[in-house]
Amino acid sequence: MSFTIEDLIIDIEWAALNGILPPKGRKYRYKVDGVEYITDKEHLTGREILTNAGKVPPEKFILRERIHGKWHTVELDQTVHFTKDAVEKFKTLPNDQTDGESNAKSPRRDFALLEEDEEFLESLGMVWETVNGDNKSQWILIHGFPVMKGYNVDAALMAINMLPGYPTSQLDMVYFHPALSRTDNQAIPNLSPVKIDEKDFQQWSRHRTAENAWRPGIDNLSTHYPLAEQWLLNEFIKRPSHATVPA
Repeated sequence: MSFTIEDLIIDIEWAALNGILPPKGRKYRYKVDGVEYITDKEHLTGREILTNAGKVPPEKFILRERIHGKWHTVELDQTVHFTKDAVEKFKTLPNDQTDGESNAKSPRRDFALLEEDEEFLESLGMVWETVNGDNKSQWILIHGFPVMKGYNVDAALMAINMLPGYPTSQLDMVYFHPALSRTDNQAIPNLSPVKIDEKDFQQWSRHRTAENAWRPGIDNLSTHYPLAEQWLLNEFIKRPSHATVPA
C-alpha cells in the first residue's frame, strides 16, 4: 500500500502501523488522548501539540508519543517530525508539582509495562508510576485511588507489586498509603505495615481463591485492580456496621 497524490490528509497512526513514512507537503492527522487534530505543518513542537489540544498552559502537562508500540516523553521544545519519526499517537498526563516547590515533577517510569497494562492505567485517568524498590522489587503506584465511603480517607496512593514471572505468575494483594481504617472503629484483619518508596504503606493480605485462580493469558493488571475495590467493599459485607453504609 502506498500514498497517492489524492491523499491530501495523511493519518500518521495508519502510516506508522503500516510501516510507511508520510510524504512531505500534505496535511497530517494525529491523535491526542484519542481526539483527532489536523495540521498542515510537517513538524510540531511538544508545546504546539499540547496547545493545539487545549492543554494550556502546556507547562502543566506531560506529552507522551507512541513509536513502535512504546511510549516516550516529548519535551516542550522538542520537535516531532511527522514525515520521519513514525509516531502513532500522543497522550497527555498532568504534570504534578512537588510539595511547596515550583519545579514540576514528572511521574517516574523506572521500568516498562506490557502494552495492555499501560493502556489500562491510562484509561483510569489517574497519575501512575513504575518504581524500582528494594531487593529488585518493582511497584506500580497509582495516585488518587478512590476509597469508598466508610473509611478514614476519600483517596489513597495504591501500590501493586509486579512479581517476577508476571504475567504468567499472578499479581497478589494490594497496598495503601496512608493506612486505611474504618470510621466506625471496627478492626480490619490481616493488615501489616510495609515500606515502599520510602513511605509507610499498609499491606492488605487478600488473595485469590481456588475458584478464582489466576488465568495466565487472560488475567493482568486490569483484572487485578478491580479486586482492590471489591476487597474494600467486602470488609463491610463481612463485618457490617449500622452506623456506616457502603456507598
